[in-house]
Amino acid sequence: MRCLTHTPLRRLSCLSPPCMPGRWNQILTPKWSFLRQSCSANHGVVTATDVVNYWQKVFETNGIPEARESSEYIVSFVLGAKTFQSLSSKILHTPLTAAQQEQIQQLSNKRLERMPVQYVLGEWDFQDLTLKMRPPVFIPRPETEDLVSLVVEEESLKYEKNSGLCFPVSAAHPVILEIGCGSGAIALSLLCKLPQSRVIAMDKEEAAVDLTRENAHRYKPTYYPYFVNCCLKKTKSSAKQLLLWGPVDFIVSNPPYVFHEDMASLDAEILRYEDLGALDGGDDGMRVIKTILALAPSLLKDSGSMFLEVDPRHPDMVKNWLQAHPNLLLVLRAIHKDFCGKPRFLHIQKQSR
Repeated sequence: MRCLTHTPLRRLSCLSPPCMPGRWNQILTPKWSFLRQSCSANHGVVTATDVVNYWQKVFETNGIPEARESSEYIVSFVLGAKTFQSLSSKILHTPLTAAQQEQIQQLSNKRLERMPVQYVLGEWDFQDLTLKMRPPVFIPRPETEDLVSLVVEEESLKYEKNSGLCFPVSAAHPVILEIGCGSGAIALSLLCKLPQSRVIAMDKEEAAVDLTRENAHRYKPTYYPYFVNCCLKKTKSSAKQLLLWGPVDFIVSNPPYVFHEDMASLDAEILRYEDLGALDGGDDGMRVIKTILALAPSLLKDSGSMFLEVDPRHPDMVKNWLQAHPNLLLVLRAIHKDFCGKPRFLHIQKQSR
């Protein structure tokens, strides 16, 4: 499993090193002659380790975050591995071909332009999947894997509870709506974990829906997601087009939740390449969250659950908003922390009338 720690791979989740403004317009062009000279002890032979060390220095000189990790991922990718650590000693000491060196240089030049590693490689791991990635579709962050796990755990608890009844219970076929599918990371992971589920993958951006569809064809789940390209609005018609199989068991979303005032401080990787609409949550970070909450009663079954990824400042804000709208019959059941110990995920349930 590949995992970087820098902010481009998170959405303001944990502490990370500050970006270095002004450096990305002054790229220092690497000189391959320097690399070959440094390998003179090996008679000009260039190995994977040589190239990783070389590009690490180039990235560091140009202020590229995660310089070592970026270099290792690029070289590993060209050599057909997930991580540099997984390469055998034999491969590490085998001379690189001219074609391999050229491919590494091309990918590294993209990283020098502050392109996120996920876009540079064109793929990235999420849970047990390797998904295609391309700009400007939002890159799934590592903490979002926990959002998937929470849905799977809740469904497992429901099934175990029903299995204890005196009468036979058929296999679960939960209907799951993902709002804002991006690359399809959440929707496809849920289909892998809950293969009998029906998933509706919705996004307002056609590029995101197309990429989710491509990734779905890559894995051929038992039941393909139903794809919806639409803009979410607080209207009955907006809800109606999402009720393909009637009310849903789960709504899951990693919506735009960055406070607008925080957008300017995001790293160059994000600002230059990702869809900022997938991050900007408005003045209070709750613009889309409020829309989802307002529509949820029209979409969920009685006792249905909604799982949201939010900013750590949002749990109290959401709780207060729900209390101010009792007619929605939504209750905040639980707040779950991410791997940095920050309140990140909300479990909200629709009450029975």
